[in-house]
Amino acid sequence: MTFARSPHGPHDTSTVEAELSRIWGELLDLDPETIPADAAFLRLGGDSVLAVRMAAMVRKRMAVELALADVTVEITLARLADAVRRRRTAGNEAARALPVEIERRADPSAPFPLMPLQQGYFVGQHDGWELSYESAHFYADFGLAGLDGEEAAEALEDALARLALHQPMLRARITPQGEQYVLAPDMPGAIPRPRVYDLREAGPQEVRAHLLAVRHEMRTTGPNPLDGPGLDIRLSLLPEGRGRLHTGESLLVMDGWSATLLNRELLTLAADWNAVLAPLDVDFGDYVTSLGRLRDSEPYADDRDWWWARLGDVPGPPALPLRADPRDVRATTMETLENHLAADRWAALRGHCAARGVTPSAAMLTAFGVVLARWAGHRRMLLNSLQLNRLPLHPDIHRVIGAFATTMLLPVELGQGHTFADLAGEVQRTFTEYTAHNLVSGVEVSRELARRRGTTRPVAPVVFQSTLGMDAAIGAQAESAGPLGDLDFEDFHHQLRTPQVALEARFYEMRDELVLVFSLVAELFHTEQVDAAFADLLTLVETLADGPGWDRVVDLPAEAAREGMSGLSLDRLPEHDAAHEDGPPVDELEQRICAIWEEILGVPVLDRAAGFFALGGDSLLVVRALARLAKEVGGAPSVREFLNAPTVAGVAAAVRARQADARR
Repeated sequence: MTFARSPHGPHDTSTVEAELSRIWGELLDLDPETIPADAAFLRLGGDSVLAVRMAAMVRKRMAVELALADVTVEITLARLADAVRRRRTAGNEAARALPVEIERRADPSAPFPLMPLQQGYFVGQHDGWELSYESAHFYADFGLAGLDGEEAAEALEDALARLALHQPMLRARITPQGEQYVLAPDMPGAIPRPRVYDLREAGPQEVRAHLLAVRHEMRTTGPNPLDGPGLDIRLSLLPEGRGRLHTGESLLVMDGWSATLLNRELLTLAADWNAVLAPLDVDFGDYVTSLGRLRDSEPYADDRDWWWARLGDVPGPPALPLRADPRDVRATTMETLENHLAADRWAALRGHCAARGVTPSAAMLTAFGVVLARWAGHRRMLLNSLQLNRLPLHPDIHRVIGAFATTMLLPVELGQGHTFADLAGEVQRTFTEYTAHNLVSGVEVSRELARRRGTTRPVAPVVFQSTLGMDAAIGAQAESAGPLGDLDFEDFHHQLRTPQVALEARFYEMRDELVLVFSLVAELFHTEQVDAAFADLLTLVETLADGPGWDRVVDLPAEAAREGMSGLSLDRLPEHDAAHEDGPPVDELEQRICAIWEEILGVPVLDRAAGFFALGGDSLLVVRALARLAKEVGGAPSVREFLNAPTVAGVAAAVRARQADARR
């Protein structure tokens, strides 16, 4: 059947628009023949997550590589069709097109580099940063009902084994030098195995004590892929056909998208012994290796120049009052504040977002910014946004488990006297502009900003994370898992532990509800201020779900409100005084440090006051330099001691102090 072309109706099946409408229909669960050419992807239910999948599908089905600027949520079908035609006419060499093709590695077991955010987690596990932990991981547990106590354990073990064959990163390990590799399935310890606790005959008090003990252990001690699997799965068999599934996931191995994918696929396999997952044509190692060629490309250089040109005017983090210096805090977990917006209220909020042409994520980012401005007393601040950022190099990318996530520095400036709708529109425009330059990660930008500011302290320790729309992109969670029973996400507990983060706001969907979370290092903040800020966020989101909150002028502090404030705050933290006299190395130890740095950094090191980061070093290279120093000299300082005085003389002084302590 064919149709006449119309800007407001269906499209001829032979046109570019027809193929695009089929792609949009598949992604948005719409009838392709009813998709108007002038309707924006956003207004039809799309979001930035689905936009990435859309770009990958266009690349595969239409042999067209879209430019990064083409895959915005605001684009209409007609404008996207024009972009596809332009790319074809330009021979797929248009500006901003991704300059790499994904390729399968000849040896799937060969080591490959850590992604920038993985490097941050890796260094954090070496106690490199303030607010570091022995493991960067996410813990969650949820209830099971109607569980088959005789079959559940075997079904889970079988499902996990099959999933580890399908998803190579479940067999990943990290080397002490900061590389990653995948164990062959037949190697000892390659396939993770679940731990099962049988409490079917236990009394209520014993069950309660057991669950609290497991939760405490897994919250405070996460899986570490440096010495074992990056995944810890446990099953508690409880009385009356109940159970609890516990998962600990290393952030070195998988991101939030992957954690959701893990649950989907693991429970699908557990529900059916004969279930077979669609094969994957690529893996995480292929993706990372292919991305490695980006750094020598013109688009990467353009993005780097774009970011570097803006760093001179980047604001500091929000000036949240502190009761302790992060450098002095040794937290074991992050505190969690959580609330839910009911399904009908969340649906109403999404409707208001669509009517005003902003994504729910942009609305939540704006709401978080408003709350921070009121808390900190100023309207211009730097946030760190955690991004899923799976570049559309292959249509299977969204089905691959791996640590794809990255960060993006995002300055937020809220104008006074504006409605919330106006603020959200401006925040979305800024967000769209910045994400169009995502070939350079926020970790790399943060390193350069820290170098320019002469600091080793985190430059953006307040984080925004939204995975709204991820469920639609991955697929809905099944309600039942066969022998494991029915899933009870009403009874759900979770805990995040990630280095260099003082406060993180997370927004995600669960069972058609909006979940709002603060994860924070409680020792840093005044409890009453945190509670007030979270309550402020909840109230603001409720007014947006009601509708009137969009058109009200937002109450924000005057810029002068920040002036005259005293006391410790997140934007004003003392630096270590690491000054040393310049000149040539004064002894054999300093000469040895210079030689090690020269080999690792590839530049001459002639001055004892030379800074490791000013010479081109980064945190991962710090770990490697210290490993060399420990091997050749002994008494190597910790990563944190190195960062306190990252000069040749400073590191030498730390080594001498270590050696003196050892002699006592």
